[in-house]
Amino acid sequence: MEIGRIEKQAPVAVALAYPSPYPVAMSSLGFQRVYRALQEATGVMCERIFLPDDLREPGPGATTYESGRPLSAHRTVAFSVAYELEIAGVVQLLDLAGVPALAEERDDRHPFVLAGGPLTFSNPLPLSPFVDAIVMGEAEGLIAEVCRTIDASPTNAAARAALAKLPHVFVPEAHGAELPESAKADASLLPAWAPIRTPDTALSGMFLIETERGCSRKCTYCVMRRSTNGGMRLVPMDAILDRVPRDADKVGRVGAAVSDHPKIVEIVTAFTERGASVGLSSLRPDRLSDAFVAALAANGSRALTTAMDGPSERLRRMLERNAKETHLVRVAERAKAHGMSRFKLYLMLGLPTETSEDIDECVRLSVELSRVLPLSLGIAPFCAKRNTPMDGAPFAGVDVVDDRLDRLRRGLRGRVEVRATSAKWAWVEYVLAQGAAAEGRALLDAVRDGASYASYKRAFARLPEGRERRRLRVVEVEGRPT
Repeated sequence: MEIGRIEKQAPVAVALAYPSPYPVAMSSLGFQRVYRALQEATGVMCERIFLPDDLREPGPGATTYESGRPLSAHRTVAFSVAYELEIAGVVQLLDLAGVPALAEERDDRHPFVLAGGPLTFSNPLPLSPFVDAIVMGEAEGLIAEVCRTIDASPTNAAARAALAKLPHVFVPEAHGAELPESAKADASLLPAWAPIRTPDTALSGMFLIETERGCSRKCTYCVMRRSTNGGMRLVPMDAILDRVPRDADKVGRVGAAVSDHPKIVEIVTAFTERGASVGLSSLRPDRLSDAFVAALAANGSRALTTAMDGPSERLRRMLERNAKETHLVRVAERAKAHGMSRFKLYLMLGLPTETSEDIDECVRLSVELSRVLPLSLGIAPFCAKRNTPMDGAPFAGVDVVDDRLDRLRRGLRGRVEVRATSAKWAWVEYVLAQGAAAEGRALLDAVRDGASYASYKRAFARLPEGRERRRLRVVEVEGRPT
């Protein structure tokens, strides 16, 4: 069941596609923001298409959620792509629809394939073989005009030519690998908020709204840093409170630096007084004052989640993060004092210059924190992204990451819960993040070969010698940690 769906009919009909299943798509504030922009625009409408939960199961195929209209019957299909591994979902949806995945193999019998989303802030080039055009950056102010331009063009080639003249639109056929500047939404369009609430997501029934856009910090690994698209733009407290419906009993505050909002404690308290629980992304340990932790506890939080980022103080300094050991201990003590039952930390392994001594420091600190409050660690391998100071940093190697994770687990066995994402798939993400059109074509081969890790490894091994191929070798030659 959905609350807030916008019903509409209009001359320009767009298939708004998300290359992951429904629960992931409807948890994406960006996807919902573009949906609302199209449904509110004059003369334009959209219906949604999602990647099926299981491509092996028989089903309706690539059809719209609202009416069951085939993806292939639309003039325009607009994909929202969050990160590199979702490019596979673009190929899978096009295959499912019977539409050639490669743009060069499509003609005017096929839809115009448009894309955008968070991936455009880092590196959309691996996506370029599959699309006719990409809207770069914040699309809500552009998407309706782009879709009208496509619809008014007599052919797909004419649409590409027209879009190539628009600012912030990347047309691979016209621009090669030269990416235009990212669009920056007018302040009047902030905050983004999700019109649809549904219980069928990980954020069940939650009303999603941003409290700020961008970030004022300069973390060296992060795409959304102070130099990205003008840095942080704050949404006033009153605008946030006025936008959230009174019947919303769960509110998700979304942003790259939610805890840096100067009115964050007051905002949480205001929702508590309404009887609404609050979910917050991106809490920074240096911002978790006693008043902030108390406000979260009063709102019903029983676990406190923040970021350790790097396994040692030395590596956190390298990342230009403010998460000092003293901050983490103090936050754990505050969480306990206010009746919380668990402390959760996220961090990366496989950082440049990382050694076993850094892992041992993480073990020592984690044990200390676990004596204050039961502790869980969520671990992801480091993956260097374009448009960051760490662009080009090598991937540590699957074996290296796994060995360091094993060392960490041995040191924490029986005392701290450790959950980690796959080093193998992090390597696939890394190759795409550092790649270009050639890596996108290799992804196509991997998807057609079963989309397993082994399929990607074979496909990437066939890339020509050069910059990309040298980076791939790190998986094979990187030594184990000392």
